[in-house]
Amino acid sequence: MCGTCGFAGQGTRDDLKRMTDRLTHRGPDADGFYVADDRPVYFGHRRLSIVDLTGGGQPMSTSDGDLTVTFNGEIYNQYELRHQLESVGYKFVTDHSDTEVLLHGWREWGDALPGKMNGMWAFAIYDRRQGVLFLSRDRFGKKPLYYTLQNGLFAFGSEIFSLLEHPSVSAELDPLSLQKLFAYSWIPARAPSTVRFSGCPADAI
Repeated sequence: MCGTCGFAGQGTRDDLKRMTDRLTHRGPDADGFYVADDRPVYFGHRRLSIVDLTGGGQPMSTSDGDLTVTFNGEIYNQYELRHQLESVGYKFVTDHSDTEVLLHGWREWGDALPGKMNGMWAFAIYDRRQGVLFLSRDRFGKKPLYYTLQNGLFAFGSEIFSLLEHPSVSAELDPLSLQKLFAYSWIPARAPSTVRFSGCPADAI
């Protein structure tokens, strides 16, 4: 199952650990943490080991450290994508980790990557070189991905309870959103997928 979480903006590694620990039931096998050294970007991960038991630890970064991903799900066509990437020169460290496919896939295709994927997923990629934090969820929402933008903070996680572990996240209801939920059975809004940095913290969605 796995659990993923993180934030961009104010906060500490202790905040990240609390958010990640709240997802232990989703991934009892291991935990992992990433704190960027150039911008306030934090990733946490709880792992249920299924694919690549020994080499699929997360968050996972490229060898140059420019890309880091935290991922929950399974990419069914990962071998097809891996072959395409290898054919244009990408070298894989793992034998069969679909997580690594996301890293090289982002470098090759950028935000067109989800359109090439078949599977169920929720992932966040931090591109240090471009100053971009990109999130994606599968088309049917098989893998959960919750997010919030408030108080100068963008936070995300596999469960709402994880978000609430961050001290800058408020649990107050938005009356207008609640009204829309009752009216339409969903909340019509453009879902943010990319945070671009031109300073600190995240300034655009």
